[in-house]
Amino acid sequence: MIGTLFEILGSLGMFLFGMKVMSEALQKLSGEKLRAIMRTMTGNRFAGVGSGFLVTCLVQSSSASTVMMVSFVNAGLLTVVEAIGMIMGANLGTTTTFWIVSFLGFKFSLSSIALPIIGVAMPLIFSRKSTLRDTGEFLIGFGILFLGLMFLKDAVPDIRNNPDQVAFIQNFTGRGLLSVLFFFAFGTVLTIVVQSSSAAGAITITAAANGWIDFPTAAAIILGENVGTTITANLAAMGANTNAKRAAFAHFIFNIVGVIWAIIFFVPLTRLTDYLVPGDALNPTAIPFHMAAFHSGFNILNTALLIGFVPLLGKIVTRVIKDRKATSDHVKYENTFLPQTGELNLAEAEEDVQKMNKLTHDLVSGFVELYQSPTEKMGDRVKALKQLEKDSDRMAIETTDYLLRCSAGSVSDASRAKISSMLRVIAELEDMCDRGYRLVLLAERRYRKKRELPAETMNQVRQFGEIVLRFVDFTSTCLKRGVQAADMETAYQLENFIDQFRKNLRKESIARMRTSGDLVKAEMLYIDILNNMEAIGNHSLNILQALRHHD
Repeated sequence: MIGTLFEILGSLGMFLFGMKVMSEALQKLSGEKLRAIMRTMTGNRFAGVGSGFLVTCLVQSSSASTVMMVSFVNAGLLTVVEAIGMIMGANLGTTTTFWIVSFLGFKFSLSSIALPIIGVAMPLIFSRKSTLRDTGEFLIGFGILFLGLMFLKDAVPDIRNNPDQVAFIQNFTGRGLLSVLFFFAFGTVLTIVVQSSSAAGAITITAAANGWIDFPTAAAIILGENVGTTITANLAAMGANTNAKRAAFAHFIFNIVGVIWAIIFFVPLTRLTDYLVPGDALNPTAIPFHMAAFHSGFNILNTALLIGFVPLLGKIVTRVIKDRKATSDHVKYENTFLPQTGELNLAEAEEDVQKMNKLTHDLVSGFVELYQSPTEKMGDRVKALKQLEKDSDRMAIETTDYLLRCSAGSVSDASRAKISSMLRVIAELEDMCDRGYRLVLLAERRYRKKRELPAETMNQVRQFGEIVLRFVDFTSTCLKRGVQAADMETAYQLENFIDQFRKNLRKESIARMRTSGDLVKAEMLYIDILNNMEAIGNHSLNILQALRHHD
């Protein structure tokens, strides 16, 4: 008995490892495309369902896709309502795993499928071309997954000819609603324990095919697995912002509402499945297809029934999970124990990079405001701008740490190059924010020390600030859409114009110092301002060069 248990655990471990390798390879092959899908295919709830379905089919992991959706909400790239539609689609997408396991796992000889696939994949993983290597990894993961399923089938005893061995299970069957609730709870706990609805489904299909459970029992367990899989998204949202928590909670509500009506109509639903699916559910080769059809049918019906209530569901989760006063506006990176989806979650870091660039804009514009319009409350304004500089430092540290963790995982060569580029961009942005805050301190010192300058310098500083802000805004645009060749020409023109502007103003300042020794300290402060503003332009150019090199 103990030996059989370890065989089952080992087989399950191989299945999960194959699923992990396959999912990560798929993410590397299509990560950028999946991120684009999630950004563009959420215009309405129906498009959201379609994109959620497509992403989950490609990734073959509802846990990975729902965690990714929660992270996109956390980063502000998706609204709660958009995420709800995508989560509905993810529930549909995860049913494809049941069909793959049922069709390939119980229709063909697994060894005749798995070993040739691994054999074909081996030469590919040694290729210099990243696409071929990733394809090889996907095929190897696919092969290992089915080897694990084969071992799982062999490890679970076929007891159709020895029904006495399942007498303890029969004690919980045949009791109507109580039996359904018991096995529903079992499926929920099983999915929470293995942290994979695909693995839980494979265990359920194997147990049913070997006679341990009948179709109605398996159907009740499947309903429990649909609820258990929501735990992953809710764990992902624990350290995230309010909207991410709402999206994860909406996932739970959607599935639990579906389970409630499915349990109420459990007998008609299972009978309808029996009627529509060919073959006898008592046949070990037919029951996996009955289970896959039940899983798909439940999720299709649940989506069809509730898709019209997506806005209402959004209002409910908003009312239940109240807004909290945010300590900062940046993305929180938590939950390193959750499914690794760094290939897809780079969008979180991209969002913080854009926010850091906005901080630079706010600091420079705040400096210009202080320089030209000093007030009695300058101390409060300086304090607020200092907080922006602290935010940039914290965001730089946390985003850098997050990107390093992503790069340490399984990511494509293209994403690894992108991470390297983003790390350089973050360093440049942090320096830009530091320069912006230095300008704020220089403006404060000018009034505190009463450094008087000619009136024309006020207009010059304003003009210089507008030019620098134009470059910062241009950098922000390029961060969002990428850098083209024409953008670099514009960037060099802006940087040269800033350099020349600073040289001209510096010459004028030196000339004034020669004619009036009383202005030396004020002019030195003025030159310091010019140097810091030019440095921000240099950092902006460095950012665009880093982005262009990556592209």
